[in-house]
Amino acid sequence: MFIAIAPSALPRLADASIDLRVLCLALAVSLLSGLLFGAAPAIHSSGASVLAGWKSTGSIRHGLRAALVTVQIAISLVLLTGAGLLLKSLWKLENVSLGMQTGQVLTAHFTLGRQHYGTGAAQLAFFNELERRLAAIPGVEAAAIADSLPPTGGSRGRPLAAIDIEGRPPRPEGTGGMVEWRYVTPQYFATLGIPIVRGRAFNELDRGTNDFSVILSQRLAHSLFPTEDPVGKHVLKTGQGQWSTVVGIAGDVKNLGPAQASDPEYYLVRKAAEDETFQRAEPPTGWRSAYVVARTALDPKLMALSMRSALGGIDPTLPVEIETMPRRMDEVTTRPRFNAVLLSVFAAIGVLLAAIGLFGVMSFLVAQRTREIGVRMALGATPRQILRMTLGQAARWTGAGIAVGAAGSLAAAGLLRSLLFGVEPSDPLALIGAVALLGTLALLAAAIPAGKAARQDPMETLREE
Repeated sequence: MFIAIAPSALPRLADASIDLRVLCLALAVSLLSGLLFGAAPAIHSSGASVLAGWKSTGSIRHGLRAALVTVQIAISLVLLTGAGLLLKSLWKLENVSLGMQTGQVLTAHFTLGRQHYGTGAAQLAFFNELERRLAAIPGVEAAAIADSLPPTGGSRGRPLAAIDIEGRPPRPEGTGGMVEWRYVTPQYFATLGIPIVRGRAFNELDRGTNDFSVILSQRLAHSLFPTEDPVGKHVLKTGQGQWSTVVGIAGDVKNLGPAQASDPEYYLVRKAAEDETFQRAEPPTGWRSAYVVARTALDPKLMALSMRSALGGIDPTLPVEIETMPRRMDEVTTRPRFNAVLLSVFAAIGVLLAAIGLFGVMSFLVAQRTREIGVRMALGATPRQILRMTLGQAARWTGAGIAVGAAGSLAAAGLLRSLLFGVEPSDPLALIGAVALLGTLALLAAAIPAGKAARQDPMETLREE
């Protein structure tokens, strides 16, 4: 089960197995616990009359039972609170806006082999034919080609200080951090649902060899032009002395996943012919590595076959990795989901053990106090009073465990701070929810033996005694 729910990136996951030494240790500890706690009552016993069950076993054993139940409840509350924090964090993580619409989007990643696509002309011919075939696939609403895709990063980068602005002196070197950029075809924004908040998206006219257009993200636009309208401004001076014109401002995208802030970035349009960006493509793959994205109204599985057919029609030997964009986005929440599920399993086991422990102790106490309950009922005690008396003892233990567990939860929650997103370790809803759930289950576990005590016939009890 652990391997099934674990993220694939977990180190040495393939080596995970049941270790014989760990198994033997677990068995030994289990047997030792059984012997120790099974022998404890006998050690504290003071004669055969106690073993017979008709004489009080003393306050020491009673205090030990109460302490064990209280500790069980306290530990369970700590686990429940931690699980609640992680589950709430996971919910916020999966519902945060990424700045794009990933539903019904299919992606394909491939790298052209150097042997057949070692020249710029061969690469351009492949991509030009691929664009034509993608546009002809039935059901494709929009399709684009890019050198990288969110959310896993992989985009190119340059220092903010290296971005020139016409009419301004250059920034001091080493200031402003890094800026990501992508090389995309015009339909990139429509395919991923990235809004153009000002200006326009790329069009086919921007792909001319003498045209130099750029689209900035909102965050980058604010950094470069905090008090001006960026559209129409000239930035990114080329090696030939040409300036790129800002034609639009795109919404910010969380490229590294929902837990990370949006990086400043800009987009350049992929030309249908060799340009300066193509000629200066970064090694080792440069233009040969690419992503295809397609938005469709059809079943993505059917579209995957069509996309694979389109790529295979150009080069049948080309290895292609196809996946849906939602699944790609799931990769960034795999580890938080794993943490939440794992702690939830531990919490469920802890709560189950606490409920079983409370049920067992209450059942024993009811059986031990059968004569006392019979006498009370014979003297006029009502079943409701017996029920209240029995549940009152369980409530005291539960309350003590919750009080200790609440303090422990607040202390332990700080250890989870690095795993939380949008949730404070001291979040009151997580603690209140854990207290309510554990308290309800504990009282339900105690209600069964308490109900049995309230239903017994006092005459039969006294006659048996």
